[in-house]
Amino acid sequence: MLECKNLTKIYESGGEELIVLKNLSFKIEDGEFVAIIGPSGSGKSTLMHILGALDTPTSGEYLFNGKNISEFSDDELANIRKTQIGFVFQAFNLLPRTSVLRNVMLPLVYADTPEAEREPRAKEALKNAGLDEDHFQHLSNQLSGGQMQRVAIARALVNNPTLILADEPTGNLDTKTGKIVLETFRKLNKEHGHTIILITHEPDVAEAANRIITIRDGVIVEDKKNTHSLL
Repeated sequence: MLECKNLTKIYESGGEELIVLKNLSFKIEDGEFVAIIGPSGSGKSTLMHILGALDTPTSGEYLFNGKNISEFSDDELANIRKTQIGFVFQAFNLLPRTSVLRNVMLPLVYADTPEAEREPRAKEALKNAGLDEDHFQHLSNQLSGGQMQRVAIARALVNNPTLILADEPTGNLDTKTGKIVLETFRKLNKEHGHTIILITHEPDVAEAANRIITIRDGVIVEDKKNTHSLL
């Protein structure tokens, strides 16, 4: 599904080159649950932006479903982000004075989904994300942090993406609530077959995944199967 070949990203700063990613090569197959872990400054955020079609590499190739991302136009990249990648962020990014259901329906509006399909699809996504139906009409700012993150997961699911990209999704949550959110990702991967890439700096969070890629100073230092997932 995803393949990086000698991926390099260089930024120019004050006339100097800053090499953030250095010849990264790896594949992620359909249906995998992968954690990419590294400390601050390791390059994992830059890698996330490339994997999410928000940026392109300086050299090397990033193949998304077999096609080189660098060859896509801006409109094509936007369409990939809209229809094939679901994003989940640390900050939730929900509209605060808008109902849960409407928050989840919003991507369907942007995708010109027929109006009659929007509410049923939003409800299905919310159920799959583990949110109780009693909360569907609540305003998002009336929810707990864990409930808001599950709404954000539902919003990422609603367009049936091939990839879910989660950037520090437990960063604003306490440990217990974070485990519930990670269990939600595990269920989506195991029962629904979603490909999930989890970006984190926390080893305990990475342990939720079935494969862990460790990145440091822009280089992959370890890529291993995780046969003892904590969840």
